[in-house]
Amino acid sequence: QVQLVESGGGSVQAGGSLRLSCTASGLTFTNYAMGWFRQAPGKEREGVAAIHWSGSGTYYGDSVKGRFTVSRDNAKNIVYLQMNNLKPEDTAMYYCAADRLFPTLVRGKPTYWGQGTQVTVSS
Repeated sequence: QVQLVESGGGSVQAGGSLRLSCTASGLTFTNYAMGWFRQAPGKEREGVAAIHWSGSGTYYGDSVKGRFTVSRDNAKNIVYLQMNNLKPEDTAMYYCAADRLFPTLVRGKPTYWGQGTQVTVSS
């Protein structure tokens, strides 16, 4: 079955950086757009970033533009989220997601979800 396993979360001070990884299995990775979402307690889920299967197209949520970078390694079935200049408001559970269609992923309706990794940013 399809599995998306996130790693790389943790605690960091404001201004710091983290890199999240999501390793996919059980699917043909190059058939899928990949993305990251996050959800903080009491808040709605938010789209953070997404990347086309080829890496040729990306999407970023307004709150992370210029600070976060999504990338993928199709040889390793991994998608990354490099997060720089982290802010306390970035604190959330971060989820990896996959869908065959990039627009569907960006709209927040992906077929597959990971279990999440916690990111905590202290001021």
